[in-house]
Amino acid sequence: MKILIEIFLTFAKIGAFSFGGGLAMLPMIEEEIVHTHHWLTVQEFIDVVAISEMTPGPIAVNAATFVGYKVAGVPGAIAGSIGVAIVSFMLVTLLAKFFMRVKDAQATQAVFKGIRPAVLGLILSAGISIGKTAFVDIKSIGIAVVVFLGIWRFKVNPILGIILAGAMGAILF
Repeated sequence: MKILIEIFLTFAKIGAFSFGGGLAMLPMIEEEIVHTHHWLTVQEFIDVVAISEMTPGPIAVNAATFVGYKVAGVPGAIAGSIGVAIVSFMLVTLLAKFFMRVKDAQATQAVFKGIRPAVLGLILSAGISIGKTAFVDIKSIGIAVVVFLGIWRFKVNPILGIILAGAMGAILF
């Protein structure tokens, strides 16, 4: 029972203090589940991120469900999933009416303009952290460059990019 409470509280904290979506949550998720609680290794964390990007649903919920399941089975998966979503759900429910009244105010727009760079910084931080482990040699860098160019320059569908990256990985490694 203690571990379920710990899983719930950890993911409630992640849900409460990470803004901007799942990718912005990655640095905090990594800190909590890899470095603080040691529930996953860095490699397992990267695998969770990769799998979460390939499956439907928010990355934070997928990560919470996986980590909860790994640590405490189905009850842990439920605790993690509820924990990561409960704070946001409560805040949205309580603040929606108020926000509708102030959303067009100049001060509100200024706050959003200030938050955007912070979210971008969090996403870049997550990318750098994952990149340190993912880019292990020239082949992995090559796969990343090919997929990036395919998606950016040739407008390849990102899902096809993921499939092609997996195929290239299977061939090269």
